[in-house]
Amino acid sequence: MNSACKTLLALLALATPALASAQVTLMHVHGLAYSADGKRLMIPSHHGLAIYEGGKWSKAPGPEHDYMGFSATANHVYSSGHPAPGSGLVNPFGLLRSRDGGKTWDKLGLEGESDFHLMAAGWKSNAVYVWNAAPNSRMKATGLHYTVNDGLAWKRAGAAGLAGEPRTLAVHPDDAATVAVATTDGLYLSRDSGERFTKTSNGEGLSVFFDLQGKYIWYGAYDGQPSLMRSPLSGGDAARVSLPPLKQDAVAFIAQNPARPAEYAIATFQRDVYLSKDAGKTWSRIAERGQAK
Repeated sequence: MNSACKTLLALLALATPALASAQVTLMHVHGLAYSADGKRLMIPSHHGLAIYEGGKWSKAPGPEHDYMGFSATANHVYSSGHPAPGSGLVNPFGLLRSRDGGKTWDKLGLEGESDFHLMAAGWKSNAVYVWNAAPNSRMKATGLHYTVNDGLAWKRAGAAGLAGEPRTLAVHPDDAATVAVATTDGLYLSRDSGERFTKTSNGEGLSVFFDLQGKYIWYGAYDGQPSLMRSPLSGGDAARVSLPPLKQDAVAFIAQNPARPAEYAIATFQRDVYLSKDAGKTWSRIAERGQAK
């Protein structure tokens, strides 16, 4: 990791928490996803699920679980993480699935064994990829694994050609075999279920996202300054996406509204959240330093 990225991450680790008096406060941001109908923007954190709907923020009902690896698809929401104190649930969650937008959750295995910080799911395929940090009862080794049947069976990917420390994952919305990994060394793309990767972009990788039409891949990086690039999967030059002013900050998560494809959302490491109605040409801020606006 270069010195610029180390400096950024150090500053972010020391970021002052948002004021506790706010009705909705993003103490941490562990993901970003739209509901399947496009009406709600969901932000999982260390203290439950925050919802942005109709221009207003609210907290999702239910226990304030610590959601990690939160990923939405057209039919389900997948997550990992840790239960809220007093909930009586086993820690960690392993793999969870919700079929009602996060109101209730089904256990898909590895309960009490694994907490997947790096996880992504295909919008239409429901293929789930995780970066496994330690062996468990269904994964005998560390590294990239995937399931195409909601955790009934997992397969380890060879990940040949992948370099650097993995930061985040993305899965193509339609093709379960196409997966991207952003690492400290750059952006890597595989079209064979993670068996072999090809480096497609440089820069310290921090965020990655396939658009829901399956035509472009968005890539957030930091090298002294934050950047957000959009590259056609069919080949060709990457285009720089304009960013709002970010001081000692970078894009941590990217999401697209399935009902309004030109609408995108980004969340930053400093807990700012922005919306764009024109595919990233202009942005409006809906949360600042974790403080809902």
